[in-house]
Amino acid sequence: MTVQVYRVSGMTCGGCAKHVEKALRSVAGVTAVAMDVSKGTATVEGAAAFEVMAASVSAAGYELIAPA
Repeated sequence: MTVQVYRVSGMTCGGCAKHVEKALRSVAGVTAVAMDVSKGTATVEGAAAFEVMAASVSAAGYELIAPA
């Protein structure tokens, strides 16, 4: 399993973080998610493809940004 930290655009509060977390957890291959609203990040563990996670987060109204 890999662990990756992604920035999340548009996430400004705890409610936003819950929506993003739910979107990420719905993706096959994601085994754990930890949100940090103050940093605007999501730490994701698992083997899901970035493109699939980004599409799920986008459908929830936010943008998942790949690490540089």
